[in-house]
Amino acid sequence: MTTLAMTKLVVADLERAKTFYEAVCGVREAQRIKGVVDGGPITELIMEAATPGGATLVLFHYHEVAAPPPGACVLVFNTDDVAAFVARAEQAGGSVTQATTHLPEFGLSYALLRDPEGHVLEPLCRHGA
Repeated sequence: MTTLAMTKLVVADLERAKTFYEAVCGVREAQRIKGVVDGGPITELIMEAATPGGATLVLFHYHEVAAPPPGACVLVFNTDDVAAFVARAEQAGGSVTQATTHLPEFGLSYALLRDPEGHVLEPLCRHGA
């Protein structure tokens, strides 16, 4: 059996990304790992969810290599309140690229945002059946 363990997001500015994801998504730094990958120094911040069983987000920084272009991955966060998520993101330096969209035929609402480095986030609210 194979399951998804975590998401690692390669970022250019580790501390700025940490501040943003703490403020917007309620994750917190659980561990900081420094090492070497492909002969170059890296730092990983293991960000754990505030609720038990929540997904793990790892902020991954190559010290000597540029981060991939924004939009290379989309981080989807389950939320009970898309508007509140969007407000936290804007307050923390993020920007809205698509306003909240309601899709009643699918029982969900979502928005699309960019963090301060341009990475795409999608807050998603699944409405009861």
